[in-house]
Amino acid sequence: MNGKKTSLPYEPLGSKLRQLREQHRESVAEVSGAVEIDETHLVSIESGKDRPSEDILLLLISHFGVGEDHAEELWELAGYVPQSSDTDSRDHKHEDHDDVKRTAAMMIMLDPRIMYSDSVEVVSNKQGVVLNFSQTAGADSPPLTISRVGMSLEQAKAVMGILHQVLYSQDNPGNSRRLGGGN
Repeated sequence: MNGKKTSLPYEPLGSKLRQLREQHRESVAEVSGAVEIDETHLVSIESGKDRPSEDILLLLISHFGVGEDHAEELWELAGYVPQSSDTDSRDHKHEDHDDVKRTAAMMIMLDPRIMYSDSVEVVSNKQGVVLNFSQTAGADSPPLTISRVGMSLEQAKAVMGILHQVLYSQDNPGNSRRLGGGN
């Protein structure tokens, strides 16, 4: 057994995420609420015990407004291929690199450009809004979440206004004005 191995394999990642949270002057409760994970799970990620899933890491990066260069570093610390980079990962062991390739290939196959849903759940708190789009797979199976979109309250209000305008235009083709023009 190698004495250099640590029981905290993701400590550098956790440390960076904790620094981001502290820089934003947010509590564990605030961040975990914003990305919808248990506080204990966030503490476990920040301590380096657990690796966040790709979805959770993406939500954390988005929540903190991390720039592209810093985001790539976080993806690499988590052992994921950076989303905006085609760089060869020579620092990984061969078997890890193969796993990353398989994951990336699977992501491409499962990443269609348009996802249709037949259900939506909206969750909000003081940090923002998360839309959970789902689709039923059959009469006896529960709905499957196919996409989650998070945004600030301000952005949610803007999206609501745009959606209202688009739906109004769809229901009233050729009518570019909302108010009637006299006779």
